[in-house]
Amino acid sequence: MRTGRRVTRVAISFGLVVATGLALLVVGGIVGRGVDSPVPAAAPASTVDILDQNIARTQERLRRVPGDWQAWAALSMQYLERARITTDPTYYPKAEEAVRRSLQVRPHENTDAMVALGALANARHDFAEAREQALAAIALNGYSSEAYAVLADAQTQLGNPAAATEALQRLLDLQPGLSAYARASYDLELRGMNTEAADLMRRALDTAVGRYDIAFCRNQLGDLALASGDLETARVEYDAGMMADPTSITLQRGQARLAAMSGDIDGALAAYATLTRRSPTPGYLIEYAELLRAAGRESDAEAQLRLATAAHQLFVANGGTDGLTGSALAMATGRPADALREAQAEWEKRQFVDVADTLSWALHLSNRYAEALVFAKRAYESGATSATYAYHLGMIELALGDRVAAKEHLGRALQINPQFSPLDAPSARVALASLES
Repeated sequence: MRTGRRVTRVAISFGLVVATGLALLVVGGIVGRGVDSPVPAAAPASTVDILDQNIARTQERLRRVPGDWQAWAALSMQYLERARITTDPTYYPKAEEAVRRSLQVRPHENTDAMVALGALANARHDFAEAREQALAAIALNGYSSEAYAVLADAQTQLGNPAAATEALQRLLDLQPGLSAYARASYDLELRGMNTEAADLMRRALDTAVGRYDIAFCRNQLGDLALASGDLETARVEYDAGMMADPTSITLQRGQARLAAMSGDIDGALAAYATLTRRSPTPGYLIEYAELLRAAGRESDAEAQLRLATAAHQLFVANGGTDGLTGSALAMATGRPADALREAQAEWEKRQFVDVADTLSWALHLSNRYAEALVFAKRAYESGATSATYAYHLGMIELALGDRVAAKEHLGRALQINPQFSPLDAPSARVALASLES
């Protein structure tokens, strides 16, 4: 069997971009822990319980040795992990305070603090700042795999695939393993190389030891299958992931989406109700609202959107910035002008493919079809196997009167995944039937 590094280098040679359907990886989070993850010795415990133990040990170390700048940086990363697991952005200021303490003790040549600042910036979606911190860390220590992980995430989200490829290859050379393989898989997906992405994610799964890392990999494999309409494979992966970690929020979300795509609307609604009680993030709440609307429960959908707005405001209040969510909320609540403003502002900051798609639809809703077409084509022609990108392009072409192109791309959306959205998939079928008649 070939070595992991050689196999991975072959995959990387195709060129990489980041898939937008996956959660951004943060150093110190699930994939950042790799095979050295702390694993409970006996009875199952929640992820937060294990993390609490790690935080308590670091805090005790700092009580005894308050000048341990590395421990302060480590505590910052642990707070970021807690924020990711609990989806609670109020931990961002705590993470920032800890890393600032590290810098007070060691203001210069503090690579650990720079990596932590970069990871925090990525978590807050300040990708330009994350890139600067990662580059500064690398200038001090060109062998820091953690810094290259932060840099790869930032460059990808900024829409710089070549630079992301370079950072990822360096990460793979320095530390081939779960963190690097997962990021490479994440990149390959957006080129439409889903088979290669799944193969690489299985290589990541092979290196996973902790049950939370196993659940993470299973969730990504399930999401890859779900995006292409392979419901049975998605079910197998999600079930296997839940066996590893029954507490996983992302796996619960995957199972809720699977139920919706399988036609079990009541089951999907119940699953989303439970999910959003556990994790009231804007994205999950918007998905729940879309499903409620598809079920004809408009007032309930509006209630979820109000919660989503509050959750988004909480994220912003704790230092985050997320024009994509702001635009999505504006679209969902019938504010096309606000949606366009948010999407345009985000595009000014980063030319990432998902931003192009969001901007295209915001322009479409504002009846600016010719402009919308430019961005829709940019998203679709990125190579990603995305039913949503194809649907948006087809509907924009239909609005412009290009029936041939609209028929092709609406058909492509339904070919990729016939149930890609509870609202948009039926809309695509109606439009396509009209074109075919």
